[in-house]
Amino acid sequence: MKKLFDYADSYLKKCDWRDLALIKFCLFSIGIMAGLRIPERHRKNVMTAALAVFAVTYIPLMAKFFGVIVDSGRQTGNE
Repeated sequence: MKKLFDYADSYLKKCDWRDLALIKFCLFSIGIMAGLRIPERHRKNVMTAALAVFAVTYIPLMAKFFGVIVDSGRQTGNE
């Protein structure tokens, strides 16, 4: 498993924002396709679960992003 993460790290070092945007659009389209296959009676439960997963993953990502911005501002201010 560690090797897999090492490969992912190497891949991300070679990516730019366009590559990551493509990954997000790809995952988004897969999510839409999966959503179309869900029976009507289960859609509310699936939406609730998806919203929970989104919140649990998005908040830490944005916290890290804003931390990088704050650290960058501190480094720029010390010059």
